[in-house]
Amino acid sequence: MKIVVVGDGKVGYTLTKQLSREGHDVVVIDSNRAVLSDAVETLDVMVVHGNGTSIEVQQEAGVPGCNLVIAATSADEINLLCCMLAHKLGDAHTIARIRKPEYAELLVLLKEELGLSMTINPELAAANEIFRLLQFPSFLKRDSFAKGRVEIVELELREGNVLIGKQLMELHKVLQVKILICAVERGDTTHIPDGQFCLEKGDKIYVTASTRDLALLIKSLGLSTHKVKDVMLIGASRTAYYLAQMLLRSNIDVKILEIKQELCNDFAERLPQADVICADGTDQSVLLAEGIEQTDAVVTLTNMDEENLIISMYANFLKVPKVVTKMNRTEYFEVFRDKGIDCVVSPKILTANDILRYVRAMQNTTGGSVLTLHRFADDHVEALEFRANETTRHLGETLIEITLKPNILVACITRYGKVIIPRGTDVIELNDTVVIVTTADLVLNDLNDIFADE
Repeated sequence: MKIVVVGDGKVGYTLTKQLSREGHDVVVIDSNRAVLSDAVETLDVMVVHGNGTSIEVQQEAGVPGCNLVIAATSADEINLLCCMLAHKLGDAHTIARIRKPEYAELLVLLKEELGLSMTINPELAAANEIFRLLQFPSFLKRDSFAKGRVEIVELELREGNVLIGKQLMELHKVLQVKILICAVERGDTTHIPDGQFCLEKGDKIYVTASTRDLALLIKSLGLSTHKVKDVMLIGASRTAYYLAQMLLRSNIDVKILEIKQELCNDFAERLPQADVICADGTDQSVLLAEGIEQTDAVVTLTNMDEENLIISMYANFLKVPKVVTKMNRTEYFEVFRDKGIDCVVSPKILTANDILRYVRAMQNTTGGSVLTLHRFADDHVEALEFRANETTRHLGETLIEITLKPNILVACITRYGKVIIPRGTDVIELNDTVVIVTTADLVLNDLNDIFADE
């Protein structure tokens, strides 16, 4: 497909890199020559220098004949104008990054008039992700499928875990809950395991389970069931605002540390139930004075990755039960992993995954398009949800009879609301939703792409 990306910032660059890797014809528009030069040197893309709201610039980029326009500049208003103009110039789908909370209701009312196919809010996506992690602090990551009925969660096998030394075929003897381990991260290698795969201490495992079985999974593994009752947020960012709203609605106490008085006044006015402290959240004496050692969870949400990392490392040193770190430059994640930074949320990656799902659904030609897409294990593995339809091959055949491509795993089947953790005797039926796990280098646009007999 031909895709035009307006804005080559953190989100725009991440998207451009992935879309180019998947073989799309990508053109980047930006008013900063330096970032365009970087894009040309590191990515296989075309670039156009100029303002994305200019008719001439969009025409030069080929917007009138393209399939999709993604407006991902730092300004909501510019993104809206870019999409409106693209809608007038051609028939491309349009996606706009919109961050301001006050625009949410407007977009619901005027989505068609504004020519928008989809809107994305990185900060809101990050807040949702963090809130879900705080609900089950034992998990390092949670991704949901089948309208929230199924989840893939990340766990680290630490000393004493009952799964250490067990083959995957033995799980039903060890646990009281039906699960499927769909990926294992060991050192620098990620595995899509079979039944003979043996788990080791230090493995990071990705477990497919019914959402209603998550509490039972935690109990079966002997993990901490400590409930988060109070949270300390460092930084009065947009993500902090969205997250604080969610936490307060769940009757969780919220304390927000922010050094800028203006932001403190704004948050105190908009979030009267929260405890807003005007202080330097990077200062150890401040953190100790505000009770970091007694809090259930710390979430670092400043606009500086370096600050978030340092505060998180300190919170882990103090043995705070749950620490979540917001990071944008995830290329350095591996460096800090052994320093206690293991629960990371990246707004740009969450946003990129949502847009990639949309792009793959656009590419679909037979109707069984991608419903949900999540990436994990440092983006080495993808989990995708499809719906089986009349064009899906091998309906009604047992999974053991079907030959799948290498590194493909059927992780879950949902049928009329019932969650099935599949075995070889299970089948895929019409209208089932199916979660497929595979390595990220195998691009799947359709459920039929998993079968070896294409």
